[in-house]
Amino acid sequence: MNYPSWHESGLPHVWLPYCQMKVAPPPVPVVRTEGCRIILADGRELIDGIASWWSACHGYNHPHIRESVERQLATMPHVMFGGLAHEPAFRLAERLSAMAPGGLSRVFFADSGSIAVEVALKIALQYWLNVGRPEKRRFVCFADGYHGDTFGAMAVSDPERSMHKAFQHNIMRHHVVDVPTDGASLEALDAFLARVADETAAMIIEPLVQGAGGMRFHSPEILKAVREMAARRGVLFIADEIATGFWRVGHPFACEAAGIAPDLLCLGKALTGGTVTMGATLARDEIFEAFLSDDWSAALMHGPTFMANPLACAAAHASLDLFEAGDWPARVRAIEEGLRAGLEPCRGLPGVVDVRVMGAVGVVQLDPGVDIFALRPRFVEQGVWIRPFGDVVYLMPPLVIEPEDLETLTAAIREVLGASGGLLDGA
Repeated sequence: MNYPSWHESGLPHVWLPYCQMKVAPPPVPVVRTEGCRIILADGRELIDGIASWWSACHGYNHPHIRESVERQLATMPHVMFGGLAHEPAFRLAERLSAMAPGGLSRVFFADSGSIAVEVALKIALQYWLNVGRPEKRRFVCFADGYHGDTFGAMAVSDPERSMHKAFQHNIMRHHVVDVPTDGASLEALDAFLARVADETAAMIIEPLVQGAGGMRFHSPEILKAVREMAARRGVLFIADEIATGFWRVGHPFACEAAGIAPDLLCLGKALTGGTVTMGATLARDEIFEAFLSDDWSAALMHGPTFMANPLACAAAHASLDLFEAGDWPARVRAIEEGLRAGLEPCRGLPGVVDVRVMGAVGVVQLDPGVDIFALRPRFVEQGVWIRPFGDVVYLMPPLVIEPEDLETLTAAIREVLGASGGLLDGA
């Protein structure tokens, strides 16, 4: 590839994410986006199979979102949320409360998904402090879990099998358990929770799909049982729906597939249609009320500079408009069917361990010995943007993707994996 001048002059000054820059190839230069496509500097177009880290659910440059942000930009791009109020944030809080699973009536705005998790953890800890249970200060989290890159979020992610292993001796250690798979493992988890409940503030889980920890799935039945277990043992239940929220698995929120409502709900990514960074933490009234006091020390002392940013609120309103208008159950079912049909033939390929699909999430799990980084440029050669990690090649495309583009994505995975030969055998 002939790299543009800005790429060559700027690369020596940029520190790239999740990247060993000594050996990694240069990032692919992008000049424009449109719909489900990423347009490169050399004129090639890539069909986006992962919706810019699962955020661009409506595709790129959606006119309704763009117009909403442009209108807001003309009047008030930002104002601090401390001591001041603005209509976009207040209306958005009302809309999210109405949309969320029952009882989540208070919304704390953040500026990213990681911060939404940080806020949920702080709320859980201070809730117990405010009600006179300061000893409840640890968390139960799950193996293969991932909740963000800030220190609190890292502490409730898998400390051994996540990308944060380098920090495992510098973060607070919590209780890491396996996601139950059957009645016996549910009983074992319940017995464990009974032993640690007096010191445990909350349990945190990614409902139905564990994302960056390896795209592992669990059933609605398991999720429901775990939520009921937490309630029975007096442990708050935090649902991290930053990846699964807003129809990704066929429901407005993954919790609804299990018929449950968490105590705290974390949102981000698709909240603004991937247009502007924003996160939110929703809480039940009972939790919020524990912070109401004549004592200022009982207040939640947290406030990101750009929380409730009006431009982000405008994008979120437009995204919610689109979610309210479309037939999203049918759309996600169609994507699910396309993923199953397109990825299932991978099951017989060398090095493929498993193929699984849930809603608009499709996963091909590979032998751990596969050089996943060597696969990445091969997908670009196929005209698609797919970014494998760990031991998985996965698709989480925009929810507006057309069937022919979805077939191109799955065909690219079949082609690349089928042509990789010894690479998939770990050679």
